[in-house]
Amino acid sequence: MKIYHNPKCSKSRQTLEIIKENNIEPEIVLYLKDELSYQEIESLLAKLDLKPIELIRKGEAIWKENFKGKELTDDQIIKAMTENSKLIERPIVVVGEKAIIGRPPELVKNLF
Repeated sequence: MKIYHNPKCSKSRQTLEIIKENNIEPEIVLYLKDELSYQEIESLLAKLDLKPIELIRKGEAIWKENFKGKELTDDQIIKAMTENSKLIERPIVVVGEKAIIGRPPELVKNLF
């Protein structure tokens, strides 16, 4: 199990806590520190079964100031996420070829 985690995010912390309460020690990816590649984001999107726009945190200032209201291709949206990790919805938990966004955190239980 792998969690793309932001320690400053309460939902991310709660999701990690649920995982650990189930005696699982996940691999923790601090994606804000170690930015994700284009290929990594594409892989996550496939596992989540989402379109790139569905993984965007549309409330982030970076999105509102630079991208909101523009006609963007999937490629441009993924590139925006590679350059601005804050735009990626969190937390993302991956097990094999399946993944979920931990919103609400209890959704992670579907992966156990």
